[in-house]
Amino acid sequence: MKLIVQIPCLNEEANLAQVIADIPDTIPGITTIETQIIDDGSTDQTVAIAEQLGVTYILRNRSTRGLAYSFQIGIENALLQGADIIVNTDGDHQYDSANIADLVKPIVANKADIVLGDRQPSKNLTFSPIKRGLQRLGSYVVSNLAKVDISDAVSGFRAYSREAALGINVMTRFSYTTETLIHAGQQGFTITSVVVNTNPTERPSRLFSSMRSFISKQAATILRSYVMYRPLNAFLSLGAVMIGIGLIPILRFLYLFLAGEGEGNIQSLVLGGVFLLAGYITVILALLSDTIATNRQLLERVLRRVRAIEMAQDTSEQPVTKKRKAKQA
Repeated sequence: MKLIVQIPCLNEEANLAQVIADIPDTIPGITTIETQIIDDGSTDQTVAIAEQLGVTYILRNRSTRGLAYSFQIGIENALLQGADIIVNTDGDHQYDSANIADLVKPIVANKADIVLGDRQPSKNLTFSPIKRGLQRLGSYVVSNLAKVDISDAVSGFRAYSREAALGINVMTRFSYTTETLIHAGQQGFTITSVVVNTNPTERPSRLFSSMRSFISKQAATILRSYVMYRPLNAFLSLGAVMIGIGLIPILRFLYLFLAGEGEGNIQSLVLGGVFLLAGYITVILALLSDTIATNRQLLERVLRRVRAIEMAQDTSEQPVTKKRKAKQA
């Protein structure tokens, strides 16, 4: 069974060596362990250090394309190279690479498709109280959307089985963490978590400029995923609210009309009619969106099968090599 550990990097010359050094040399159930970095337009010596360290696969973006893009092309290349399990970790040494053995264990035992590295954010004192609270809230929301119990939804330390990786389609340019979990949960993959160790990081995050930016982008990603996979619930609820609001002024007008005072309250009838019409249109939109969502799920199944066929063919045609030249994307 082949494991590829991928590390998206952006100017990580100070941390990459330690991340690579902590990766276990042997793991029960794993016959081959290879490494892969995805350089997102670094301007320092990240790539040179990766070459010195003997990283198996080096992918390079010509410019900074973002974490989500780097993650996606890394997954695709790992599949192309015949990976049975893919572990993703960060290049800032936040996660203890020694825990990779714990991450892959449930997948090797065929008990899970995706395994998350749980940093236990509610107990992690390296996080601020605000961050711990937001982590709990975000994990709760994602757990409900994915229909699985997730305690650390934004953890970037995670393992994917080959089958789960074949179903990954990242749409956002911000981050893959919450989106891939929601999609995987909706597709019926088994997701579990294992507690992992973390290291303190000195530098600020390169993924977002402020906590407000992080919250807004994650909220947009979660909302998009919710509408994408549960449009009937989303739009029916909105339509029901509009219809309910519209009924209030209409009932008020009817009451006053029957009391002989309706002539001066025609605006209530107009306002109610507008809301009723908007609610009706939203209900129709819910039905149409549900049909589109069903077609999307069918297309995802087809895409996963096509990708599996393509990867199997490409792998069979690939010469077996331990070291490859850097690839640019």
